[in-house]
Amino acid sequence: YMLSTGTGLAPFMSLIQDPEVYERFEKVVLVHGVREVSELAYADFITKELPAHEYLGEEIAEKLVYYPTVTREEFHTMGRLTDHIRSGKLFEDTDLPPIDPRQDRAMICGSPAMLDDTSALLDELG
Repeated sequence: YMLSTGTGLAPFMSLIQDPEVYERFEKVVLVHGVREVSELAYADFITKELPAHEYLGEEIAEKLVYYPTVTREEFHTMGRLTDHIRSGKLFEDTDLPPIDPRQDRAMICGSPAMLDDTSALLDELG
């Protein structure tokens, strides 16, 4: 799991284009929370260009799960990423099982408040 808000997406952009990541994991989950829809600047690149990549496209299409969330505008996945995890909505929407600390790994990058909230949530989950 790569959990990000705002510009915290940046370090994960290189990871979702790294062939080794797809060799190591069955699913690569990228969650990106923003305030407004216009901040989802890389959505088309992630959902359209990457799956069409000449060499990695097939594996990306099969393994990458992109889950954008928006907090201050209407959007199909509206709300804070921590709320989507806590309520189970993230898992319902993506058809993935809840985070399992025995097998799942998480990286977080974003605002200080998001880092605190997400770290606490992940600690709760084990």
